[in-house]
Amino acid sequence: MNEISQSGNLYWDATYEIVLALIAAYPDVEIESIGLDQLYQYVTTLPNFADDPRLANDGILNEILREWYEEVTP
Repeated sequence: MNEISQSGNLYWDATYEIVLALIAAYPDVEIESIGLDQLYQYVTTLPNFADDPRLANDGILNEILREWYEEVTP
């Protein structure tokens, strides 16, 4: 699905859209200091996150973290 649904909800497979929401929600966070547990909390508490939190896995979380790092690192 790799996109925000028409309702604006975020799902695990929309990693880039999740990253954009994280950048907006946490503009000053030091990404290098974020672990997967903290990232999981950040994502699952985004206001428009609508997926099942139990579907998260290390692969998805690492992909989100990598994309987030690439987006904010010059």
